[in-house]
Amino acid sequence: MSLAGKVIAVTGGASGIGLGIARQLDEMGALVAIVDRPQSDAAALAEGLKSARAFHADVTDPAAMVEIMQQIVDWGGRLDGAVNNAGLGGPFVPTVDYPLDWWDRIISVNLNGTFYSLRAEIPHLVANGGGAIVNMASICGFVGQAGTAGYVATKHAVIGLTKNIALEYGAAGVRCNAVCPTYVRTPLTLAEIQDEETWAALDARHPIGHCASVEDVAAMTIFLLGDGARSVTGSAHLVDGGLIAS
Repeated sequence: MSLAGKVIAVTGGASGIGLGIARQLDEMGALVAIVDRPQSDAAALAEGLKSARAFHADVTDPAAMVEIMQQIVDWGGRLDGAVNNAGLGGPFVPTVDYPLDWWDRIISVNLNGTFYSLRAEIPHLVANGGGAIVNMASICGFVGQAGTAGYVATKHAVIGLTKNIALEYGAAGVRCNAVCPTYVRTPLTLAEIQDEETWAALDARHPIGHCASVEDVAAMTIFLLGDGARSVTGSAHLVDGGLIAS
């Protein structure tokens, strides 16, 4: 399952789950392209890793994603894999009251951004003789959650898109899977859920007694990127402590 020397792009790689994935990949000897917005801390974070470089682009800009993937290939010599992790949570509001500007924004980042990233990545993976893609979905790609229409809609869509990519490019050696985490303490979720009582209640809902960690999600992602998952494609993998089973 060695990823040493592999060139892996991670969108939304400057914080939260994306940064956790980038750090684990770096520890395994991969060349990590941390792709994040120009105003992110990606450059400083990349300097703290052994074999990483920051690339600044907005996933909602299709031309920028094509350009940045070419820059990554020019840097690393090829593209072996990609983690499409960039995303937003959105407000907790009933559907009828869901702000239209937020609906457009969350579709633009979570769904369009994943699609634009895939369009830019796949030609390089095919040219390389194949590779692995992991799209970051959510438990909300399996179930609904009242008050989160935008987020739920995009995460269901990401799982569907994942299956299509697996069907369309499997013969070219490209595998595509989704990882579906439960609640994870990241800067994004900690901005929305700030009190420990709520986190304790969320922990208690999980059969194993706790939410997932960034490291848990990164471990699943790295497995799916590696050769140990060479027969795994078109599937969505829960990292949810049994929450959806209950």
